[in-house]
Amino acid sequence: MSVNVALVYFEGCPHAEAARVHLRRALEARGLPAVWQEWDTGATETPAAFRGYASPTVLVDDRPVGGGEVGAGMGCAVGGAPSVAVILTALSGGEV
Repeated sequence: MSVNVALVYFEGCPHAEAARVHLRRALEARGLPAVWQEWDTGATETPAAFRGYASPTVLVDDRPVGGGEVGAGMGCAVGGAPSVAVILTALSGGEV
């Protein structure tokens, strides 16, 4: 199973570390390596396509998990980090 996973966040986001922990747990539960790309919305090298996401947003195959939305700039995701269960659903190909 090949899956593309990314974490979009901004430096100092209070929920970014929880998102990393949840990602690691979900990937390991699926027997996948705990590897993903990270994109800091404040970094100049971050592609424009990622800059509008709230922090933290988890993307599975370029689809935001748990209702992540693109906004008009840096902001916090309502509800904080997506749960392990929501990430597991996305990794299984379920509705994100």
